[in-house]
Amino acid sequence: MRPGIAGRTLDSVWNRCRVPPIGNPPRNRRRLEAAGNHGTKGRRRMTKKTAFWIFLLGTLSSTVLFLGLTWDTHRQVATLANVDKLSEPVVAGKRTFEKYNCNDCHTILGFGGYYAPDLTKVVQRVGEEGIRFRLKSPEKAFANSPRKMPNQHLSDREVADLVAFFTWVGEINNNDWPPQDSKKRLSRGEQRMVAMVGVSPGAAVFQTKGCMNCHSLEGTGGTFGPALDRIGSGMTAEEIERYVRNPRDVDPGAKMPAQKDNLSERELDEVARFLATLK
Repeated sequence: MRPGIAGRTLDSVWNRCRVPPIGNPPRNRRRLEAAGNHGTKGRRRMTKKTAFWIFLLGTLSSTVLFLGLTWDTHRQVATLANVDKLSEPVVAGKRTFEKYNCNDCHTILGFGGYYAPDLTKVVQRVGEEGIRFRLKSPEKAFANSPRKMPNQHLSDREVADLVAFFTWVGEINNNDWPPQDSKKRLSRGEQRMVAMVGVSPGAAVFQTKGCMNCHSLEGTGGTFGPALDRIGSGMTAEEIERYVRNPRDVDPGAKMPAQKDNLSERELDEVARFLATLK
């Protein structure tokens, strides 16, 4: 090979391999970029300004929605909580409830201890007379119960105030809370009893809805109401259901509270059929 030809060949290789100057892209790269832009023609990339406005509008919309829902909630609190029924006895009953640390054992509106029953719907479950009996004579009321309640030696005024407080709490619109008082389904306690112990749904309702706080079966339960061991020998399921629904429709002098607001139609039917089998 002649020297002149070799020199020209080396120069051409060098020109191909050297790095192009910054700010002056090679023609091929400009062609590739042009081809890429042509392929995305009609689509616009999101700019920082567009992203900022999307973020700002989303944040403002969420804030307005949150403030609106908060305002609506506060607007309904007075109605849902029956503020117009906050009488002096109700306030005094709450103070009595706190004075004797009832929350250490009981829950109310889902808050408190879990040793003793929830008291949110206690008036609907046992009635005002049942509450008075338990507060004044807990050693008699829970004589056959594995759980005991101490006698706080409450005055008649304190008992009346607590009854007023529990009545007010029971009328709060709490969106079907707590779940053990829900009428829409079997409670967890009922589900456990049906699944694990094998009892009937009616027996589970009888146990978990507080019936044994007043009544007893085979010596176990409360003493405020009569024992129900042989109730089925004297009453049919229909008669039992009618009585449980509203005892004063059958006996005007009955002390038992109506259970039509405490038990669902399903629960009334199941507990009546269960009691009718006790003969």
